[in-house]
Amino acid sequence: MDTLLSSSPVAIAPLRCPDLLAPAGNWDCARAAVENGADAIYFGLDRFNARMRAQNFTEADLPELMAFLHRRGVKGYVTLNTLVFPAELAEAEQYVRTMIAAGVDAAIVQDIGICRLIRHLSPDFPIHASTQMTITSAAGVAFAQALGCNLVVLARECSLKDIRKIQQQLGNSLRDRGANRAMSMPLEVFVHGALCVAYSGQCLTSESLGGRSANRGECAQACRMPYDLISDGQKVDLGDRHYLLSPQDLSGLDVLPDLVATGVACLKIEGRLKSPEYVANVTRVYRNALNRVWQMVSERQSDEFAERPSASPPEDRYNLEMAFSRGLYTGWFRGINNQELVHARFGKKRGVYLGEVTRIRNERAMIRLQAPLKPGDGVVFDSGHPDAPEEGGRVYSVEMQGDEATLTFGRGAIDWRRVRVGDRLWKTSDPELDRQLRQSYAGDTPKVQRPITIEVSGEAGQPLVAIARDEQGHIAQVESELPLAIAQTQPLTTERLRAQLGRLGNTPFYLDVVQNHLGNATMLPLSELNRLRRELVAQLEAQRTQPKPWHLNPHTTLHTLLPAAPAPSRSSASPSLIALTRTLPQLQAALSAGLRTLYCEFEDPRRYREAVGLVRSHPDSDSLEIFVAPPRITKPSETWILRQVKNAQADGYLVRNYDHLQFFADQRRIGDFSLNVANALSADYFRRAGLERLTASYDLNLQQLEGLLTSCPPDWFEITIHQHMPMFHMEHCVFCAFLSQGTDYTNCGRPCEKQVVKLRDRTGTEHILQADAGCRNTVFNGTAQTGAEAVHRLMQLGAQAFRLEFLNETPAQVMQTIQRYQALLEGTLSGTALWKDLKLQNQLGVTRGTLNS
Repeated sequence: MDTLLSSSPVAIAPLRCPDLLAPAGNWDCARAAVENGADAIYFGLDRFNARMRAQNFTEADLPELMAFLHRRGVKGYVTLNTLVFPAELAEAEQYVRTMIAAGVDAAIVQDIGICRLIRHLSPDFPIHASTQMTITSAAGVAFAQALGCNLVVLARECSLKDIRKIQQQLGNSLRDRGANRAMSMPLEVFVHGALCVAYSGQCLTSESLGGRSANRGECAQACRMPYDLISDGQKVDLGDRHYLLSPQDLSGLDVLPDLVATGVACLKIEGRLKSPEYVANVTRVYRNALNRVWQMVSERQSDEFAERPSASPPEDRYNLEMAFSRGLYTGWFRGINNQELVHARFGKKRGVYLGEVTRIRNERAMIRLQAPLKPGDGVVFDSGHPDAPEEGGRVYSVEMQGDEATLTFGRGAIDWRRVRVGDRLWKTSDPELDRQLRQSYAGDTPKVQRPITIEVSGEAGQPLVAIARDEQGHIAQVESELPLAIAQTQPLTTERLRAQLGRLGNTPFYLDVVQNHLGNATMLPLSELNRLRRELVAQLEAQRTQPKPWHLNPHTTLHTLLPAAPAPSRSSASPSLIALTRTLPQLQAALSAGLRTLYCEFEDPRRYREAVGLVRSHPDSDSLEIFVAPPRITKPSETWILRQVKNAQADGYLVRNYDHLQFFADQRRIGDFSLNVANALSADYFRRAGLERLTASYDLNLQQLEGLLTSCPPDWFEITIHQHMPMFHMEHCVFCAFLSQGTDYTNCGRPCEKQVVKLRDRTGTEHILQADAGCRNTVFNGTAQTGAEAVHRLMQLGAQAFRLEFLNETPAQVMQTIQRYQALLEGTLSGTALWKDLKLQNQLGVTRGTLNS
């Protein structure tokens, strides 16, 4: 790909036109991406990918698929972007070996243990750190590099400012170590598609509500559902805004020049569950837009980004809205604007907005059109109740009278009793556009071709030698079977060579440059030139379709990487309870209950000093320890929050991300659930990094947790057995968006500090909303869950540390709950009795939770 040196103070490497990466859920989607200009595609196999509802490919498809892609000059990445449980590691190893043998260009990986496994098996097979790894900072990028990753997909929540800061910090960090060059870690960002409201890799909503883990590719899309906003016990009237957690779809088209200027290596389109028409449409729009931007950059010698015209003509937005749209927005690229990210009026596909119904007469609708409409297009009438059945269908005729259009439909297609003046009309289908898109990838003739250079040399009486080179460095060479002759009339000029050798219509190539080194006035029969051209093409295609020769270490296997299996437990240590509290009165109650290890998670880290003082002033302080928790996400300019946390001078700190791992490296540290430790390989990595204990992933059920405890020493872990599951953790601030007119923390008035807010779902459950020091929101399950019935089995397996998490409980409830779990550990209360007892004491009840599933 073309590169240009940049004089920008932020750019840390030669500016490079980013690759365009498109999704492929099946063969037609792969063809649609290739024929519309994708540089690479990403796809899943039938296991271990974050879109298990996609059709996906099989291991048996890999050789044919990779040969097709490489013949066309396109890279193919396999998504291994889920957590992998202990019993699945052997199968994951076989997957990796199959991918390497098939010449896959990279694996996109979430699980830290799988990153380790890949690098253990192969020194050079590329690993791309998935957005599921929740990387938001230079420290996260450095962590991925230390794991052996070759590219990092940043969290969608990173703004352009964040991306530039990360690039700057990466360059500075390496120069600080004495190397006068930038860290060579390419970054990838999502440029278009659905936006998860929660940080990828940190959403436990589907797991909490239905046992379907988003970290296992089974997202139930609870963010697209309607919610009522409850403030201080009262429902807030938000009019027609009910979809409080459903962001508009991401479209980076308007900021494409800025994205290129940041130096990112790849722009990624979301959509492995979408249709081939969607893939063709969105890929084509971004391919053309990226080409225009790069041409502009090239002409301005890369450092003239002061005036950035719009990257796209108006029809591009129309095409993107027709592809799939819940509304298009630049996401977080331009920073946080909580008034725009979530419009909250619907959570499903709409399309192109046509206008409002002005009149209804004789089963016809009148409307002032704001976008083109023609007979055959599909529309839907939006009455403001998207969760109810809606009227819509194919338009039969469009009659214009001045600026007003009269629409008719097929007889009986519309129930006009359910259509009202003022309803919004959306265009949901454009059959003509769909036909054009299908034609773009139909048939076997390549629609997008890659450049080659052909060099021709020879003298009269000698064979003609032709050498072809493609942009990937492949070289083909052929000689004519006939010698060159002295031309009497039509010598082989450069123009004649181009005309004959450039006949590449049914091949993956087009002739870019001809280098003519022939002697004066020579000739060769056209039939021989045609044969040479065909042979050059065949050689290049054969070379391109060969699997990439990645190395496999001959004597390494999964078992040579696993930690030593634990010996049968003979520990005489008593199991212990740990309480995580979120208020000072809760902390006092936990102290009064006799707990020795205490965690605090407060919205304001400055209050940790008070919490630490409370514990240190306790009569038994010598036998007590207090750990405090930094916020789960750390952006490039938020180290000041970590300094506030460290200033508390606690006994230790909960590590929740890669910044914490680095910032608190000289302190005692406990790994929290957000590190997603689901197998022995991940656990071993963090233990080697110096963490005292690790909180087992909340995605594990009892059987999977047993597998974890029997595959490495059980005293490595603590297990959360009582909590309100943290479901959504998000940059989107519900307080700011719906309880203020502000855009962010600078002008919202801080309603999070004044009001108790809950989100009520369709079942009537009220889920608790809290903000942290970074103004990020967490939605906690309104119903607490217990793993009490699993505790004795876990103790038999050697587990010793059990965590209780409190949210909005009163000090009395905290005390009562701790006492019941103490009785459980002492053997005087059964798990079932504890669960039933807690259900009676809790207004919302207590569920058995995922440990018992």
